[in-house]
Parts: sequence; C-alpha cells; structure tokens
Amino acid sequence: MELFFVHRRLAEQPAVPDGPSGAAVRQILDHRALPDGLPVLLDANMRPVEPICSWFRHLAYALLEPETLRCYAYIVRRLVVFLAERGSDVLSATEVDLIAYRAARTEHQEQPVDDATWRREAAVLNALFSWLVEQGRIRRRPFRVPRRGSPLGGAPRKEMQIRHLTLPQYRYWRDVGMGGQRPDAQIDPGFRGWAPHRHRAAVELALLTGMRKQEWSTLLLPELGEGWRRPADPVDLVLQACAKYRRRRVAYVPVAALRMLDVYLLLERPDLIRRSARTLAARRADLFVVDRIDHESGRLGGVLDGERRSFVMEAMNPELRRITVRETDGGLEALAVFVGHGGLVLGPSSWDRIRLDAWRRMQRHAVDDPGTPVLPPRPWRFHDLRHSFCLQLLKYLMRLMIDREARQPRGLPSLPEHVAFNPLLVVQRRMGHASPATTYLYLRYLEDPLNYVDEAFRQWAQHDDASYADIAAHALGAGDAT
Repeated sequence: MELFFVHRRLAEQPAVPDGPSGAAVRQILDHRALPDGLPVLLDANMRPVEPICSWFRHLAYALLEPETLRCYAYIVRRLVVFLAERGSDVLSATEVDLIAYRAARTEHQEQPVDDATWRREAAVLNALFSWLVEQGRIRRRPFRVPRRGSPLGGAPRKEMQIRHLTLPQYRYWRDVGMGGQRPDAQIDPGFRGWAPHRHRAAVELALLTGMRKQEWSTLLLPELGEGWRRPADPVDLVLQACAKYRRRRVAYVPVAALRMLDVYLLLERPDLIRRSARTLAARRADLFVVDRIDHESGRLGGVLDGERRSFVMEAMNPELRRITVRETDGGLEALAVFVGHGGLVLGPSSWDRIRLDAWRRMQRHAVDDPGTPVLPPRPWRFHDLRHSFCLQLLKYLMRLMIDREARQPRGLPSLPEHVAFNPLLVVQRRMGHASPATTYLYLRYLEDPLNYVDEAFRQWAQHDDASYADIAAHALGAGDAT
C-alpha cells in the first residue's frame, strides 16, 4: 500500500512520459474538487483503495485540516496493511481482527503505543466504521460498543493534563533556555544559539496571550499592528483559520509582549530577511506575493499561482500564511512575524527543536546553579504557557469577583452580570474553550495542595529525630511527636 497526498503545485512540474500534462492533472483536481492535502491510498497496481479513499474525501469535504487528514491517513493505512496480511479488509474485518490489531499496537510491536495514543487511533477507526455503516457498506460496526469507555477498548480516558509554570520557572525558560543568558542574568559568552530575541519574544507572546502554538507562530505583521499601531497601544486580533476547530475568537496582545517583539523585529528579523532574499526570489512562482494591505478590512491582495487573489487575514490557513510575502526594495520579504533560515514561517518541528535545545541548556545550568528553580522531569511544552496564562487570569478574576461581592449588597446577580463578570465564562471566551467544563478543570490548580502539606508539617519537620511513624501517630491523636 502506498500513501500519497494531493499537491497541486507538483502537478505543474514536468509530466511523466506518455502521461497527462500538468495542466490536465490540475484541471482534473479542480473539477473533482480534491483539495490539497487529501490522502490517496493506492494498492500494488496503483489503483485507489476503496472505500478508504472515499472516506478521506468525505473528511476533506468536512473541512478537516491537512495535518489532521495526514494523521488519520497513517492510522488507517496501518490497519489496512494489517488486515491485508490477515487476508481481510475493512469491509470484511471481524472483531477478532480488530482485537488482534489492538494487541499488535499496544503489546507486541517493538515499541508499543501508550494508552493515550491508542485512544486517538481507536477514535479514528471508530469514525471510519461508523461512516461505513452510514453509507450502507457494512451492516454494523465489527466490534462491541461498551456502555462506558471507548470502542475498541483501551484504558479510560484521562483528564486533561494541565502543567503550569511559576514566575521563576518561566523567567528561567525565557531568559536562560531561549535567550541564552546565564542564570545570574548576565550575557553568556559561550552561547552559540541563533536568534535568541526571536525565541524570547515567542514565549512572551505565547504566555501573555494564551494562544496555541499554531496561532502565535503563524501571525502576520499587519495583524500585530504594523502600519497602523501606535507604540503604546495593545492589539486585538481575530483568530479563526489557525485556531483549533477554526473556532473564531479575539486575542488580546498586551504592550509588554509587543515591546519584546519590537526588539526582535528591529535587531534580528532584518538579517534573517536579508539572508533569505535569494531563496525567496527563486521560489517566487510558488508564493503569494502581496502588493496591497487593507488594514481597515483586514484583507491582503496579491498574486497567487499567476492569478489575482484577495484574502481576509483571519481566514488564511497556516499553509497560505507560510507562503505569503511582499515586495520590498531588498526583494521579497515574508509577511509572517516569525521567520527561519529560508525566510518563511518556522514550522512546528522547528519550534520543537528550539524548545528541546532550550530544555537541555536549562538542565546543564541546573546542575551547577543551586538557585535554579525546580524543573519537572519532562521538558516544558509551549502549551504549558497557555495553561499558565489561563490559571493566572482565572486567579486574578476570582480575586476581583470576591472584592466586588464584598463591596456590594448581597443578592443574586442578573443574567447579564453573570455572563459579563463570571470568571469562568470570561476565561472560557478568552481561551476559546468549547465548553465551560474545560475551563472548570483549571479550578483545582488555583492552589497547590502540596504547599498546604508543607505548611501543616512545618513545625514537626523541625525535629530531626521525629520519625514518620511518630508524625502519623500524632496526626491520629495517638501520641505526641518526640
């Protein structure tokens, strides 16, 4: 089985001998409305594997992101290959086949997948077989559906993992890990990192806005106020095409984040742009070259694929943002805020490499510096900055609500007041959570229960000869600690 993905620009390359021309291939793709990123699974004779390809097209028409389609495609391809080795396929698969596949993935392969990975795969396979039932391809799903738990088994779904940083931890990550400073805040002459101002600005933006990595890493300069913002003004920008599930929301960018961005834009970005000018010039035909920016409507106009096009920025997906450039006196320049060696948007893998390099640097310094804040066993993720933003905002709003209720007479608030001032609802809107239940999970992290444990036993711990058994006996009222 061979897996391919639709890519229109590749159709413009020289065609194979005796095959259709690139223009003919592209015309077919347009006529069939097959979007870029659509997975195509082919058998040994290079024929589409059905009904898998039809399901991929169904997902593409449902506007799933190309990254999601790619993930689904590899999951389904593994199952199709496994079933083929057993002389079966998705239309004739039995529960025994699927149980054997689950065991192969979670127990028998060289590196078995964990429960979280299997749950994601099981959800995809359940969606596939549910679609086959809806289309009348099979009578019922070939596995039992439990009253509780997920189809195809697996451990119960775990609660969302919320990791957050303290202020010392965040500063250590930003300045030592990403910025290349020493723990004493002095310049490290041995630092051999690249673009530290870019990296510090990125984590500052992520923390102070609560945006996800795909949201802040794909921002365009006009969205952050280039051409219209005064230096002392914050920015409100609309997120949609780059947001999770394309759920539209407004993100607030405070002045503190913009000031750190300005340092990067002034000191590092011009050199990155200069180095990549020749590379972008060679790729001009593949880029969206902008020649008109309408700040009032938030629209960009330019040339893409030889045609005049116009896009609203909030509706531009990450793939389009990555190839968006403008003409300057020095040549083509990416319109994205964060650019890399090639002059275009840094991808997720590049940011992860930067993050892990920063983590290794923090660990090296932590060995020799006793003042290093406590580091967790696993590296920080960019998403942990979003959790930190949510918790800090929720704490602040809770304090405001308590103070507000203390100053006002008792009584139930009106519905508009509840919606406008309820901390959970405010944070839900700011974070873009689909349900208040997701925001509610953060409440249990507002206070660290381990701090109460430390405080409760602080006096007892001062007695060096006190054993744990003595402390336990004292707590139960059976005696006094000695």
